Amino acid sequence: MSTSEPTWFKSSYSSASGDDCVEVATLPHHVHVRDSKDKDGPRLALSPATWAEFVAHAGR
Repeated sequence: MSTSEPTWFKSSYSSASGDDCVEVATLPHHVHVRDSKDKDGPRLALSPATWAEFVAHAGR
């Protein structure tokens, strides 16, 4: 298991100011999600399958 910090990114649909966004970091076994305004705050860790289901549902 790696101890390095994951690489976070925001959606290309985020506003230029980026004030109200979530950030996502994908790793082999988890997808991490956090609030861009609170980078040290809580994070969600989801399985790739759960993340895929969420994104499909949110896109409808």
